Amino acid sequence: MNDTERVSRFNLSDDDIFELPTVFRTDLFAGKVALVTGAGTGIGKATASLFARLGASVILSGRTQEKLEKTGDLIRRTGSKFLVAVGNIRDPEQVEDIYKRSYSKFGAVDFVINNAGGQYPQDSIDFSVKGWNAVVDTNLNGTWYMMQKAAQYWRDQGGQGSIVNIVAPFQRGMPGVTHTVAARAGIVFASRNVAVEWAPLSIRVNCVVPGPILTEGMDVYPEEAFEGLKRSNLMMRHGDVQDIAEACVYLSAPSAKFVTGETLTVDGGYQIWGEMYLAGQPDYFKHPDKKGA
Repeated sequence: MNDTERVSRFNLSDDDIFELPTVFRTDLFAGKVALVTGAGTGIGKATASLFARLGASVILSGRTQEKLEKTGDLIRRTGSKFLVAVGNIRDPEQVEDIYKRSYSKFGAVDFVINNAGGQYPQDSIDFSVKGWNAVVDTNLNGTWYMMQKAAQYWRDQGGQGSIVNIVAPFQRGMPGVTHTVAARAGIVFASRNVAVEWAPLSIRVNCVVPGPILTEGMDVYPEEAFEGLKRSNLMMRHGDVQDIAEACVYLSAPSAKFVTGETLTVDGGYQIWGEMYLAGQPDYFKHPDKKGA
């Protein structure tokens, strides 16, 4: 399969995203403001769209202006207000600027959805220092900067809020992406810690662990890994972006007003049964009968 065929299979059109069904009422977030990182593609774009469809004003954050503007075109169709706030979450000063612009535009931020992140598949023994640091810096440090700055604004302005961190399967590991497993596990446990520390500030902090979700992020994985992912869970299929977007809505809305410090796994049962080899399954595990004692 060539790259063009794969991209067309993984991407939803704006019309498709706009029409994804939801169980939530359309005025659920009326008068609220949501900040979504990584909002230019995939899960972030679908999540921003859903929050807007439910009445929220949305801050669209990411590194690429053009992609965020396209998401803005989708948000415009909902009738909700939005702000494009370009920034790299790996840079604390740019994170500060994202929040300054958000508060200047809307006067408040009620929900923060930390979706930005990324990784690449490679045997861990071959990771370069630069590659390891890049993944950890984005997925661990960048997410932390966004979390901490949100909490500081809520503390200083007397507000309250909800943080949802979209992470990655870490419970059983994912051979081939050790760097992201380490970083995402760090965020999950940091989230549990600050859920305790920030409870007096009326801040809830939760995480969502997606399983094999069809997005353009699949393009970085070999075809063998892609085919294996739909056999990695009890439902024997891939999930879609709305599965994660609705999980973020649930954790942000009053439906989860008594939920904090938790990790919601949306993976079709992978964590209790399946295997993920994102760089391809080693021959060692394919033919165990050929190994010596």
